[in-house]
Order: sequence, then structure tokens, then C-alpha cells
Amino acid sequence: ICIVFVRGKAPDQALIDLAEERGITKLRELNSGFSEGAIGESHHIILLATCQDGITNLNHMISEAHLKYFRRKPHIPRAVLQKYRKGVIVGSACESGELYRALVNGASQEKLEKMARFYDYLEIQPAGNNAFLVREGRLASMDEVRALNRRIVELGDKLNIPVAATGDV
Repeated sequence: ICIVFVRGKAPDQALIDLAEERGITKLRELNSGFSEGAIGESHHIILLATCQDGITNLNHMISEAHLKYFRRKPHIPRAVLQKYRKGVIVGSACESGELYRALVNGASQEKLEKMARFYDYLEIQPAGNNAFLVREGRLASMDEVRALNRRIVELGDKLNIPVAATGDV
């Protein structure tokens, strides 16, 4: 909830004016358009510290996630991640990560490449880990699950980004 008081303006008009200043043109953009505590779409991500600076930066991210961006659970906005990225390796995570979800939802190759470039490494998991996508009807077959893994490997090869096979264990 955002309450805006501007002398001489109704609160709803003040909010509309503020949204226009920030380039917000759609209702779904409101959460991400107001950075102070607003949370948009949320995805899993893997963060690994490579040095003491990385550990310190992870602690900063975790603190901000709990103190400024806690909405049912802590969140790390991309801007905060970018601010404290030094000494941290960023991985694309499992099927709950933005890259895998974009693949499942049929994102364009251009969008997938742009998204993948954000990560230091991409992740794939055994097809069985994502069998629930077939059971839930989100994918037609296990062949589709394996095809998504191959597409992630192809993205990594094309963009020269390492791909790690993990087990979610």
C-alpha cells in the first residue's frame, strides 16, 4: 500500500503523477516501479561467495532482504544483488529460477540470451527432478523436460557461460 500526500492534490492523483514520473504505464508495473520495499515477481537464485568480500556482501544482501524486503519471506531485489555482487557467483537455479521458468513459458531466444547473460553459470538438474511439470500438465512429456536441459546447455555454449549439473540435494 502506498499512501502519497501532496499539498493541493488528491492522494490518488498524486500517486498517478508519481507513477507517470517513473514511467509506469501498467498496473502490473506498480510493485517493481516503486523500489522502496515493493516486490515484483520472485525467483530462486544461487549465490556463492568466492572470498571474504563475497561473504560480507552476502551478509549485506541477507540483511537487506530481511530488514527492507521481507514480504512473507525475505527477498533480494536485483538492484541490491547488483550493488553487492562483488565476490559473489550468481547461478540460475532450478525450475523455480527465472531462466527455467522463461523456457517453460516459451520466451524468445533473444529474451533467454539476455536473461542468461546475468548469470555466472547456468544450472540443469536430472529430468526426474522436474517430472512434476509433466504430472501437473505444464509440459507434455519427459522428452520436453530433457529438451529444456539441452536448451540451457546450448545457451551456455553460445554465450560461453558454464553449465553446472546439480541434484537439488
